[in-house]
Amino acid sequence: MSTAKEARAIVEMRGITIEFPGVKALDGVDLTLRGGEVHTLMGENGAGKSTLIKALTGVYAIDGGSIIVEGTPREFRGTADAQLAGISTVYQEVNLCTNLSVGENVMLGHEVRGPLGINWAATHREAARHLENLGVRLDTRSMLSAHSIAVQQLVAISRAMVTDSRVLVLDEPTSSLDRGEVDQLFGVIRGLRDRGVAILFVTHFLDQVYEISDRLTVLRNGTLVGEYPVEDLPRGQLISKMIGRELDELDAISQSAARAIDRTSDPVIRATGVGRRGVLHPADVEVYDGEVVGLAGLLGSGRTELVRLLYGADRADAGRVEVRGRTARITNPRHAIDRRIAFSSEDRRAEGLVGDLTVAENIVLGIQAKRGALRKVRKSEQDTIVEEYIQALGVRPANPNALVRNLSGGNQQKVLLARWLATAPQLIILDEPTRGIDVGAKADIQRKVAELSEQGLAVVFISSELEEVIRIAQRIVVMRDRRKIGELTSHDIGVDDLVAFIADEQPQPDSPESAA
Repeated sequence: MSTAKEARAIVEMRGITIEFPGVKALDGVDLTLRGGEVHTLMGENGAGKSTLIKALTGVYAIDGGSIIVEGTPREFRGTADAQLAGISTVYQEVNLCTNLSVGENVMLGHEVRGPLGINWAATHREAARHLENLGVRLDTRSMLSAHSIAVQQLVAISRAMVTDSRVLVLDEPTSSLDRGEVDQLFGVIRGLRDRGVAILFVTHFLDQVYEISDRLTVLRNGTLVGEYPVEDLPRGQLISKMIGRELDELDAISQSAARAIDRTSDPVIRATGVGRRGVLHPADVEVYDGEVVGLAGLLGSGRTELVRLLYGADRADAGRVEVRGRTARITNPRHAIDRRIAFSSEDRRAEGLVGDLTVAENIVLGIQAKRGALRKVRKSEQDTIVEEYIQALGVRPANPNALVRNLSGGNQQKVLLARWLATAPQLIILDEPTRGIDVGAKADIQRKVAELSEQGLAVVFISSELEEVIRIAQRIVVMRDRRKIGELTSHDIGVDDLVAFIADEQPQPDSPESAA
């Protein structure tokens, strides 16, 4: 690995500020990329990672700050400007033409030309040479569609390096790869690093961060937390810097995490060995009446993947699910709803609310879906239900005819919660219900979850904010790298304990050892 003294700065981003309507996405962020280093960009959802990458690659114009490449100030008006400056990007979703050959993809836009047009034989020879430079041997005339995602990633990297890029941005390149494919990719990355390329690496897999990185930059809420040589930032400290601490106002909320839960009868739901190949290692989870089970772990740890399998939003290919002691076939959300299981997605705009409908229409949508198109919710019944939940959750403005898209994020989240509570579930799964909302709305939702659990509702609660999970849950299922690594009792631990558990390099005894 390169040291800080040896490495020269290729890119310096200073005081980068980007504002969108009503939102400051980046606020004075610095980033330095050095030749011969793998520099990993870390932060949870909303930290500003994607925005910073798009500023570097010319997708977004910056509102403040400067970008200096090899000592020269640059202004990127588009991605072509960034590419001319020697900055290339390979995204998680490979941007290639699967209907073309490997060689055609590698050399696209840079084909070897002769007096009669493209010289295809020479073009394929050049493609093979560029692949060989990465240690990759492929039949350049084979169709790209015939190769795995891992091979397509390598082809995309080779294509990026045809122009001798000095900076290579790799955005979640390992998200769809197995261990062997990751090893192959990392071999290519190390080779490029040793040739002096500056590599910006983005991943949510903590183990991979420490396997491949020379240096880390941590962002939180659009601001720079700091830049660190990887050897100077242990895992526990990295996680603490990523998640930060909650505001003091939330500490006053009374919570029922220490309340005893009756586990003598069958749980509301029991999942045994539930998993999906390439998505989640087999995991066991059970939730009892009146219990809040928190799912904790970094983004990409498998939290959302697990609950989507429980709800049937994604189909498991391993394991068994029981609802109140009886085997249940839950292969789609309809099956879950029929068993009074509700799921509030973390993406409330794309998978939850309908912005062009009113507050009232959004709240009764779940009831109407449960009853079917032929059994309409009567207007009087709708008015009663809507009024009850607007008051219970403190939706503001308290106008059932207001369009949901005009509400604040916190009030939108309350409307989504109201929709599922109106269906009278026995289990509700809440995926990041307080993300991106203000402290007051966050406190309202936390209080409501505690109140509902005391009334007997079973809850699965996901949050990136570990203090919130500890405050609300009786038990915490801890996830890392798409596997369950253990369980903790919340009233016995603090945030530092949970951070240390997540960061522990050794798998816990009850974690599944075989890949899904």
